[in-house]
Amino acid sequence: MANTPQAKKRIRRNDRRAEINGARVSRIRTFVKKVELALTSGDKSAAAAALAEAQPEMMRGVSKGVLHKNTVSRKIARLTKRVSALG
Repeated sequence: MANTPQAKKRIRRNDRRAEINGARVSRIRTFVKKVELALTSGDKSAAAAALAEAQPEMMRGVSKGVLHKNTVSRKIARLTKRVSALG
C-alpha cells in the first residue's frame, strides 16, 4: 500500500491515465474494425476511405504512447495490402 503522498498521487494519476489510454485504444480498434468490415463486404472505395480515417488515429495512438510504432506500422501495412488487393 502506498504510504507517501507522492505514491498516493501516482496511484490516482495512473488510474486516470489508464482510463484515458483504454478509451484511446478502444477508439483505434473501432476504426480498424470499420476497415475490416469494409474489406469483408468487398467494397474497395469504402475500405480505402475507412483506412484513410484509421491511419491518423492509429498514428495518434503512437504519439500518445499507447501503441508501439512498429506495431502500428505493421498493422497499417497489412491493411493497406488487403485494401489494394481488392477489386
